[in-house]
Amino acid sequence: MDIGHRMKELRIQYGLTQQELADRSELSKGFISQLERNLTSPSVGTLLDIIQCLGTTPAEFFTDQEPEQLVFRQDDYFIKEKEDLHHQVKWLIPNAQKNAMEPVLMTLAPHGTSEILLPREAEEFGYVLKGSVKLFYGSRSYTVKQGESFYLKADKKHYIENCSSREAVILWVSTPPSF
Repeated sequence: MDIGHRMKELRIQYGLTQQELADRSELSKGFISQLERNLTSPSVGTLLDIIQCLGTTPAEFFTDQEPEQLVFRQDDYFIKEKEDLHHQVKWLIPNAQKNAMEPVLMTLAPHGTSEILLPREAEEFGYVLKGSVKLFYGSRSYTVKQGESFYLKADKKHYIENCSSREAVILWVSTPPSF
């Protein structure tokens, strides 16, 4: 196992700089850098301290598991129909609530709407694959056509509506998950 690579991988995964990890583990940034490049080896005690500072256990650190599922197919998708709002939400990544972002495919029937999403700390991106929608964001509204996208901080009440007589399909990504 490449200890330096694993250490760097976890440090980056948790959003730590080398300096932050060094401060937490009471080591120098230079020493952390040398460890990550496998230019030096830590003592067992130092390695255990670093593992603890990375928020993991020795068992998890040394587990060399294959990554979780990376490719998702039609059979993996979860679909929820909201007949009262005339839309369908298709979760493209199962159990995405545990991830940092959640991509869904939303299909709006003619005159259908999404749920009204209340203000929260999040960012959202949408890409209109088919048709056009009206994006309501706070007190303003915007028309978003096929091939166009939207990006917003979710700090205002917002939703989308299909104002046409044809189906609209939107790839919608939220971070953190909200659907």
